[in-house]
Amino acid sequence: MKYFPKLVGSQLYLSPINSEDVSTYVRWLNDKTVSENLGLDTKVTTLDGEREWLKRNQNDYTFAIILKENDELIGNCGFSKTDLIHRNGEICIFIGDEEKRGKGYGKEAIKLLLDYGFNNLNLNNIMLRVYSFNTKAIKAYESLGFKRFGVRHSSHYFKGKFYDEIFMEILKEEYNEIEPFIYV
Repeated sequence: MKYFPKLVGSQLYLSPINSEDVSTYVRWLNDKTVSENLGLDTKVTTLDGEREWLKRNQNDYTFAIILKENDELIGNCGFSKTDLIHRNGEICIFIGDEEKRGKGYGKEAIKLLLDYGFNNLNLNNIMLRVYSFNTKAIKAYESLGFKRFGVRHSSHYFKGKFYDEIFMEILKEEYNEIEPFIYV
């Protein structure tokens, strides 16, 4: 088996990243619809560079997003930073193929990450960053309980305009007030 369910939801599961998927990640990260929302639009991702990134991050809390129905890789998510002493972390996510976006997979993956972060890693504060032009993502994050706590104004230049970088967070006590996520 290529993937190993670590965190399981209703439509998908999160698996440790498989280094055999490097060419898929390179294809996605060079796709403008992915790279622009991640702020990587000026970066060229190479096979060697991505292999190195995968090696460095395989022991961290980074996961492949896999559809349960057919074990298809559709994206990547995880904690880009964790501080287990101060009990905080920062998450990141992307859904690679355009036809898989807008179907709730990203929200489900984040719910799995939140549950893992708060209940397994014992974090108290989980944050993320998003650019102001990515309004769909901002709405999704807000629907999951994230609140804005800061803005870095006009800090991201993209297609001839400056955009804000928005910082959002959710605390464990706020997460616990939300309807619990039911595993299937």
